[in-house]
Amino acid sequence: MFTHKHPFPPFIPEGATRLIVGTLPPPRFSTGKLKKGDVEFCYGSIDGQLWTILDRIFDLDLKFETTPEAVAQRKAFLREQKIGICDIVESCEREKIDASDLGMLNVKYRDLIGYLKEHPEVHTLLFTGGNSKNGPEYFFRRHLKTHNMKLEVISDEVPRIHRFTLPHSANGRAIRNIKTVSLTAPSGSANRAVGSIPFYKEMKRKNPDFTTVDFRVMQYEQFFKE
Repeated sequence: MFTHKHPFPPFIPEGATRLIVGTLPPPRFSTGKLKKGDVEFCYGSIDGQLWTILDRIFDLDLKFETTPEAVAQRKAFLREQKIGICDIVESCEREKIDASDLGMLNVKYRDLIGYLKEHPEVHTLLFTGGNSKNGPEYFFRRHLKTHNMKLEVISDEVPRIHRFTLPHSANGRAIRNIKTVSLTAPSGSANRAVGSIPFYKEMKRKNPDFTTVDFRVMQYEQFFKE
């Protein structure tokens, strides 16, 4: 059994207003056996699409390489945009050493509610996946239950939008409502699901060159530039 620990601590800049919430980077980020083009930071897998999407939305000219400069570019962007990253999973066990969410066993969560109380300006959680088993929304719902809280539906269309009420923060601020957005996962494994979405089908009909990455860019932009 392989113990898969999250290799990166939460990155939450001062004054952050939104948090990106996923599960875990691929195991190679914990074992140190990186691929060419991997960036040693959150969502740094060369196979992933989050930074490709954000690069297009914000015209960042990011480097996709295993260098300190590539990490510094991403951290500077997050600070400037007041966006943090706090994945929900601290560790899990795996029978196979792969990146499958379904393969996660004995999952231990990070105290995301605690981080929200420490960062009172955060008003939105951006899940990089939905409520399918072992996805970030799925785990967050279970985390909320331990605090006697639950999500309330705002919109049940893709991307699904919910909200929940945070009773109080670390500095004694009043109750606040926090929105959650379950974005289409920025991974190749989610492309089949994208292909079944009516909006994607319509865009593809109008423009055969329209891609699943184009679809994500359109979806993500409205929430990352909110």
